[in-house]
Amino acid sequence: MPFQFEPGPLPGLQIITPRVFPDDRGAFFESYKRSDFIAAGITAEFRQDNNSVSIGEVVRGLHYQRRPHAQAKIIRVLVGAIWDVVVDVRHGSPTFGRAFGIELSAENRKMFYVPVGFAHGFATLSERVEINYKVTAEYCKAAEGGITWDDPALKIDWPLRNPILSAKDRVLPKLAEAPVDFVWGEE
Repeated sequence: MPFQFEPGPLPGLQIITPRVFPDDRGAFFESYKRSDFIAAGITAEFRQDNNSVSIGEVVRGLHYQRRPHAQAKIIRVLVGAIWDVVVDVRHGSPTFGRAFGIELSAENRKMFYVPVGFAHGFATLSERVEINYKVTAEYCKAAEGGITWDDPALKIDWPLRNPILSAKDRVLPKLAEAPVDFVWGEE
């Protein structure tokens, strides 16, 4: 199998490492193979691919799409490195409000599967970052949701203290003030 799948510390998360085939020209690896992902329990059907380009000192997130446009994601870095973070926002979940972060980079080639019911964001760890992420639903502006990146209740150990934020991200609510968009067991 060209992938190694490792369960993350919160239910549903998967850390995916592709098998890389280097040679004197460079390297080759598969970044997605539906049959292998299904065999590993990731049965989601992906409907849209997104690319995000960021400069250094940026935090994007923590975002999600509300139902009926909720999205599971597979995130991977094409250029640079990020500290990728998710927060369980499924009310009633045994891990509700818990965060998990992992370094994803072009160098380590790790990918991260995030199921529906998690807020997602990242901090740039290099001067230029480009990420690609597959999602299971098409983007819908009216379904945008999120929580503030620096909510002290989340206890996220971000590598940046005064990041560059979008105007939208500056006004996101704390988790305790956010609407109930996901309920444990209704994924």
